[in-house]
Amino acid sequence: MNSWPPVPTEPPARHPDAPAPDTELPEHYAYCFGCGSEVEHGLHLRATAGDDLTVRSRFLVTETHQGAPGLAHGGLLACAFDEALGTAVGHLLRRPAVTGRLETDFVRPVPVGTVLHIDAHIDGVAGRKVYVSAEGRMNSVVGDIAVRARALFVLVELKHFIDHGRREDLRKVAEDPGLLGRSVDLNP
Repeated sequence: MNSWPPVPTEPPARHPDAPAPDTELPEHYAYCFGCGSEVEHGLHLRATAGDDLTVRSRFLVTETHQGAPGLAHGGLLACAFDEALGTAVGHLLRRPAVTGRLETDFVRPVPVGTVLHIDAHIDGVAGRKVYVSAEGRMNSVVGDIAVRARALFVLVELKHFIDHGRREDLRKVAEDPGLLGRSVDLNP
């Protein structure tokens, strides 16, 4: 991997309303494949706010997450990192953002039954661009590194999701705001 962030950045500032360190973070949407409780075979990724600009996430690799026999699917691991990195941006900066680029390095295989611990850190901000990186360790926060990733997220307005989301899903959220992890005014 080349130097990171790849452009000059400003040091990010943790939002004054960001969750305190050691706070369990809610799912952002009940039907999110990464963190949602309503997706039977989703990742069910759970996260905790860390110190400074860090979030620690974890998920159990199950049989439904396999690629090769007995091993996590690489695309699924990339999905877990996308979720963990986005969780850091959303909760610590308190701004909606979307993934612009995701780079993943697979260091070692991740067997079914592994709990992957992902530490994501916001590295810098350049205008609307937020640079984030993470490491995933197997079975403990000090276990072997299995995956590394870094991503560029782009800050967007809430209107982005209203303009591009499926109408029936937006209607469901408007009717039941509890589907979102925190209160957002949605009137599609």
